[in-house]
Amino acid sequence: MDKAEASPHPPYLYPGYKSTVLRAPAQELIMPKLGPDSVELTSPVFGHQELGRRDFDLTVQHPGEPLGERIIVTGRVLDTAGRPVRNALVEVWQANAAGRYPHLGDLHPAPLDPNFTGAGRCLTGDDGRYRFITIKPGAYPWGNHHNAWRPAHIHYSVFGTAFTQRLVTQMYFPGDPLFAYDPIFQSIPGEKDREKLIARFDMDTTEPEWALGYQWDIVLGDTPTEAR
Repeated sequence: MDKAEASPHPPYLYPGYKSTVLRAPAQELIMPKLGPDSVELTSPVFGHQELGRRDFDLTVQHPGEPLGERIIVTGRVLDTAGRPVRNALVEVWQANAAGRYPHLGDLHPAPLDPNFTGAGRCLTGDDGRYRFITIKPGAYPWGNHHNAWRPAHIHYSVFGTAFTQRLVTQMYFPGDPLFAYDPIFQSIPGEKDREKLIARFDMDTTEPEWALGYQWDIVLGDTPTEAR
């Protein structure tokens, strides 16, 4: 197994995902002799004062309840030794239940939900745990190739202690029939690494007559990042 095959991360250039053809570096990275300026290592730093008490609940941000299947998504942010990462800022963004983003660039002919913006954030606790209440997102077309549809997914961003310390990835749902057809998901080289991005349904997280529950852990340095 060569180095590229051993990495859990997708390559910068993956022709099946057409955007990477334009975005991938055409030349090798030149490492600077000097590191980042000190300001890049110390600010901005996010803390409790930046968060609202209900930022983790994407279903209460508007006057009415959003449409769709209410879900709870929780898990832990861990380092490669399995130790919890405390006070990490976790942000999520996603499409609504119809597969539509409230963004001017999203022209998918699916309805917008006036009661769902699709963005939330929270800080991990002492055990490294995060928790979001949201609506299960829908699949949507994205024009990458003929009849291209993205599997239902939630985008995640995890910040460290500085702005330059950031992981961006995606969480998927079990049993999605679109996995085999999605070049973003398939750009991750190994099957076991692709499985790291799929949440598991969890009955203990599920709340009776209210919301289905999913568990998904993020292991820094091991969870595959978004296709870059």
